[in-house]
Amino acid sequence: MTAPVDPLEILRRPAYLRLLLMSAIIGVPISALAYGFLKLTAVLQKWTYTQLPGQLGFDQPPWWWPIPLLTVAGLLVGLTIGHLPGRGGHSPADGFHAGGPPPKPAEVVGIALAALITLSLGAVLGPEAPLIAIGAGLGAWAVRLVNRGAPEQAVMMIAAAGSFAAIATLLGSPLLGAFLLMEAAGVGGALLDVVLLPGLLSAGIGALVFVGLQHLTGFGTFSLALPDLPAAGPPSIAQFGWAIAVGLLAPVLATGIRRLALLLRTPVERHLVLLSPVVGLGIAALAVAYSEITGKGTADVLFSGQDQMGPLLANAADYTVGTLLLVLACKGLAYGASLAAFRGGPVFPSMFLGAAGGMALSHAPGLPMVAGVAMGIGAMSAAMLRLPLTAVLLATLLLFSDGLEVMPLVIVAVVVSHVTTARLTPRPVAPARPVPADPPTARIPG
Repeated sequence: MTAPVDPLEILRRPAYLRLLLMSAIIGVPISALAYGFLKLTAVLQKWTYTQLPGQLGFDQPPWWWPIPLLTVAGLLVGLTIGHLPGRGGHSPADGFHAGGPPPKPAEVVGIALAALITLSLGAVLGPEAPLIAIGAGLGAWAVRLVNRGAPEQAVMMIAAAGSFAAIATLLGSPLLGAFLLMEAAGVGGALLDVVLLPGLLSAGIGALVFVGLQHLTGFGTFSLALPDLPAAGPPSIAQFGWAIAVGLLAPVLATGIRRLALLLRTPVERHLVLLSPVVGLGIAALAVAYSEITGKGTADVLFSGQDQMGPLLANAADYTVGTLLLVLACKGLAYGASLAAFRGGPVFPSMFLGAAGGMALSHAPGLPMVAGVAMGIGAMSAAMLRLPLTAVLLATLLLFSDGLEVMPLVIVAVVVSHVTTARLTPRPVAPARPVPADPPTARIPG
């Protein structure tokens, strides 16, 4: 019988120290590239939706402006998925992915291009999944470049460290990004510290690089941040009742979005160049319809929601229940369509929808807005990501001191949402067992 591996013995080995050093070194260029990718995305978003209309002679963007942009986005992403290696990365309709074999360098190009088009031209997905894949691919490429005979386990650990560095501060904290990757990859057991330390070190280095580039360039942090919100106060019995209700409602919306995505994805993947622009056109139509009905901007429906969540909460008094319900309907449909045809991550749209849903419910008696928003973010994140511990942290760490007050409510909402989602998810169909042939009839001599 093989003796169990001692984690402390691994930590003492010179090879593991070299692994830590490599993780720290690669954290610098990968986090810098991730920062540049996010900056380029922001520049292209601003240019296509704000500056380009003026350059073409419009005083302000016309009401139909998202339609050509998202139609072109669908065409370009369809061509990228169909013709470049790696198919632009994982389809987000399959849920959040972490771990597994890192993409090859040629595949990283396709992943970055598909994500850049998706994010810049307004599809409803976030940057976290592409950045994770890009960081893993670059990390694996770097370690193989330095040592062509590197063990596969070392390659996988450096690839994971690259992912940690790429999203170092995207979610507001390197710890939150690390926890997201750890839970998604199912890391655990006696070797947890051994596997996790290189990633945490790379994430810490990456966070320092993000902060340094922020001060050096003045471009900002590109981190998720929420505005100052009113004090939540201690939870009440009524709010625990609302936590159960939110935990039951979020999986219904999430299941509808997921089923729409899977329903659309099958025909889209058969005719990428033809149907991806049609999906982009549908997303734009939803945004235009919402804007024309409510008088609000199309950004409430388009984009990931990372930059739109703060203004939504800051201007909560300007949103009626009807407007918020229309946000949920239009952005939910646009989200499902984006999951089917585009490439990006599911985290930020889930959080935005949860925040909007919590705001809508807070108009009812007994539910303060901060508590409703926190429970909505947690429940919707749990339903879409199926990562309950990460969902609790996403909803509470972003609210700072308010998060501590509402954490018990968030935990209840997340647990109910996670269990309800499991009940609503169809069980995989087991392959039919072959029917055994009838045994040959024995012939009795007569």
